[in-house]
Amino acid sequence: MSTITAKQGPLAGIRVVELAGLGPAPHAALLLADLGADVVRVQRAGQLMPVGVPGDQQLRSRTIVEANLKDPADVEKVLGLIERADVLIEGFRPGVTERMGLGPDDALARNPRLVYARMTGWGQDGPLADRAGHDINYISLTGVLHAIGRKGERPVPPLNMVGDFGGGSMFLVFGILAALVERGTSGKGQVIDNAMVDGTLALSHMIWGFRGRGMWSDEQGVNLLDTGFAFYDTYETSDGKYMAVGAIEPQFYAELLKGLELDPANLPLQIDPAGQDELKAIFTEKFKSKTRDEWAAIFDGTDACTTPVLTFAEAPENAHIAARGGLIDVDGVTQHAPAPRFSRTPGGVPTPPPNTATDAETIWR
Repeated sequence: MSTITAKQGPLAGIRVVELAGLGPAPHAALLLADLGADVVRVQRAGQLMPVGVPGDQQLRSRTIVEANLKDPADVEKVLGLIERADVLIEGFRPGVTERMGLGPDDALARNPRLVYARMTGWGQDGPLADRAGHDINYISLTGVLHAIGRKGERPVPPLNMVGDFGGGSMFLVFGILAALVERGTSGKGQVIDNAMVDGTLALSHMIWGFRGRGMWSDEQGVNLLDTGFAFYDTYETSDGKYMAVGAIEPQFYAELLKGLELDPANLPLQIDPAGQDELKAIFTEKFKSKTRDEWAAIFDGTDACTTPVLTFAEAPENAHIAARGGLIDVDGVTQHAPAPRFSRTPGGVPTPPPNTATDAETIWR
């Protein structure tokens, strides 16, 4: 049986085969494992970390099987796992698993109930389907990257959270769960074509809606959520740190002005585009008058939607994150706790990435 025991959570009993890859595919497998799925990762030999050395925490809560997918004997062992699995996750370019003998036709022939989940940047078809790319490339063609940046400045990559993980792994998990629900009715598996470019477009639905109503300009830094308005921006404090302001609604904006000790009668109207430069100058001067933590104390307990900008090093000490246990320690590495949370079927505690492999023929027997 699997080396990971006491699986619990809403996906307990679901078996997943993950063909080793990078980025969103292993992240999707991690999210499924966090919810109780029994995930077996198939990877090349020689990639395990020595005992005592922390491994890649994106591989937590897994069983590892080593296989050479160019060896027909090892491919047959993997097909044996697929026969007993509910889900297969792969993140190769289109056609790669077909050449291995592990493509959808091969897998579904052995297990017609299998959910075959494919994760790519561009999708299984289209002019760019066989081209390389990264998060920044996938989001650049959707309009999203262009929209992230201050007025007159270059677009700023939002780390790799929009394409890889927002449009990628989160939509892959969404698709897998939907296919599992449908299988409960039809009894049949199917293939999921999840492309980061598609998921990114879906994430940007609200901006497309704004544009359709004439409420969003392609010019950067002049819109509601792209630092175009003074009440939705970050401001430097006297100690060189920052506060985040998101006081959109009038009642929250009133709380912001109260904390800043500003009289609205002496200011431009909150939503007047012509008054935003003046408001930003006033807010900038105000926030520079105190330290970040002084401002955090002033706005603590209010509905001003104004919060300190914390670093990754500071985030674990935040009272709210600490109270909810949002960050945990696994194998000496700080990382996120399983999310979301369930009342009746809570997930288990994530286990460290394994440093030993398991014989494929002993798993799920």
